[in-house]
Amino acid sequence: MNDKYDLTGAIIDFETGQLNNKETLVLFSHLIKTGKAWSLQGSYGRAARSLIDGGYISEKGEILDREGEM
Repeated sequence: MNDKYDLTGAIIDFETGQLNNKETLVLFSHLIKTGKAWSLQGSYGRAARSLIDGGYISEKGEILDREGEM
């Protein structure tokens, strides 16, 4: 995991709809790996769970190879 990841910037970009699908997966991968997905407001935990259940990210926060778009 990159220690220089701009989490605040990524969250702002996510909230303003500026992240593409890959950037969104990177954000949620980071949130899951650090446990922050479960301590931020509920919508982040629900989105993380949806990405896990959809097979895009593992329970440990690893981005999974998957065909198609989110």
